[in-house]
Amino acid sequence: MTVPNALTAPAATDAACLPARLLQLADERPAAVAMRHKRRGVWREWTWAEYADWVARAAAGLRALGVGPGDRIAVHAENRPEWVVADLAAQGIGAQTMGVYPTSPSAEVAYLLRHSRASVLVAEDEEQFDKAVAVRAELPDLRHIVLIDPKGVRLAEHEGVLTFEELAAAGERADFARDVAAIDPSATAILVYTSGTTGPPKGAMISHANLVAAGSGFHDALGAGRDDEILSYLPLCHIAERLLTVIDGVWAGLVVNFGEGGPAFPQDLREVQPTVFLGVPRVWEKLMAGVEIRMADATRLKRLVYRTCLKHGMRIAPRRMNGVTTLADRVVLALTEALVFRALREKLGMSRVRAAISGAAPIAPRVLEFLWAIGVPVREGYGQTENTAICSLTPVGDVRLGAVGTALPGVEVRIADDGEILTRSAGVFQGYLDDPEATARAVDADGWLRTGDVGELDADGYLRITDRKKDIIITAGGKNVSPSEIENLLKVSPYIREAVVIGDRRKFLTALIGVERDTVGNWATRRGLTFTTYADLSAKPEVRALVQQAVDAANAELAQVERVKRFTMITRELDHEDGDLTATQKVKRRAIAERFAGEIEAMYR
Repeated sequence: MTVPNALTAPAATDAACLPARLLQLADERPAAVAMRHKRRGVWREWTWAEYADWVARAAAGLRALGVGPGDRIAVHAENRPEWVVADLAAQGIGAQTMGVYPTSPSAEVAYLLRHSRASVLVAEDEEQFDKAVAVRAELPDLRHIVLIDPKGVRLAEHEGVLTFEELAAAGERADFARDVAAIDPSATAILVYTSGTTGPPKGAMISHANLVAAGSGFHDALGAGRDDEILSYLPLCHIAERLLTVIDGVWAGLVVNFGEGGPAFPQDLREVQPTVFLGVPRVWEKLMAGVEIRMADATRLKRLVYRTCLKHGMRIAPRRMNGVTTLADRVVLALTEALVFRALREKLGMSRVRAAISGAAPIAPRVLEFLWAIGVPVREGYGQTENTAICSLTPVGDVRLGAVGTALPGVEVRIADDGEILTRSAGVFQGYLDDPEATARAVDADGWLRTGDVGELDADGYLRITDRKKDIIITAGGKNVSPSEIENLLKVSPYIREAVVIGDRRKFLTALIGVERDTVGNWATRRGLTFTTYADLSAKPEVRALVQQAVDAANAELAQVERVKRFTMITRELDHEDGDLTATQKVKRRAIAERFAGEIEAMYR
């Protein structure tokens, strides 16, 4: 089945690339706020005119370093204005930007810089600078390092090193506009490296036309505009955050807020109160778990009021998802708002959100039901790096649990004979850098992208994803099982952070389970259980019994063949730097299977 949609017009602009759109906004709305950045507790603002001037100066600095059309620069930093300024400056002179995750170890930094042949690296601070210096001898193409925060670095001791302030010291918007006017929309604008769950990351080449298609498509789907605000917090190396912060931020003219991140994220969220918010399932799960922890520590009366309101909210949630609430529903909801939910959303940073999206991985229906119950209207979307994150989005007023929506404008979706999801749109990428064989495997001669995901389309065009094609488990009895669905059920528990289901060519399923340090630690403390380390906490029989309850609850919703018969506690937190996770926090199943081979075999003895 193929589900087509007509391509809609851009956001009242004929701009052929993002830098051109930035210059338009600088002319149309020069004094309007474009960006904010919080540093040491203080927010600073930039207008669209100041934003464009900063990008123009950075572009002049890159030209002075010898960067030209077709060259590549890398950015190794947390989310901050300099990230997007460097990105748009490079795009505006015909160069390409590639992001490096802040958590990437030196070996991964070396691979990405070497593979992309980046000539300039924009590094955030001494920590990222040291990673680059440690591998610089392996990188003959890397000529310059630009430091955003030079504190602690003796610049004079290193050749080819300058500060971001020096890079963007001089430059005219008119000169930048001439470069932008010369851009070929079909040229590569950015490189986005895949997560590398099954091998070395591949560099996906995304063109200016791809970026414009993504900006146009999501502008129409979300109705985003100049009155909307977002909080940029997911890694900008990931296509999902790039879509919201850079692509939509510029195309729709959103106000982009950069908080202090890390432990300050909840406070950033409360201060910004974004109107549009994108969260990966882990963020939504954490939000729900946080509410449950606070309620567990509340007084008996507050717990009673909360649970009563939540019960009514959960009952009405299915009708809210479909926009068919009754008068009685609205009266009950008004009471729950006054008693609990309005103040709760304020504390969560969700008081103004009108468009909330979950993407990048499947989310458990139970989490979505909870969010709708408290008044956060989360819709699922689906996309990936190779289609510039545009494929499907759940329509307003017709939320269907377990589905990731219908095809976005300009996108076609169909299911191959083997169940793989195929998409075709103006967002489909140009291919993988220096890897024509992988490109040919990914995109056929007719422009259909093989997503690597297995799923189905219903009669109304709603897409449901079963799992990654390569992750499907085939048991010894020949049954096909989706591990991600089982793992999501397990992770609905606020006490479980990681769950890796095992069982390929086995007689039954088992799982490796890692607890959520904060919630389980809080649970243990309230019961007078003392512990020192994560391993000590995980090893306690009371904690194992707690996890067993969560496993039993998940098994009750599963068919016999899908049930987890045994599990082993993981006694350390999985980590990107240790090779357990990708930079986007996806489990590297092959690495986990090798690292925990002894524990896995013990479950089958």
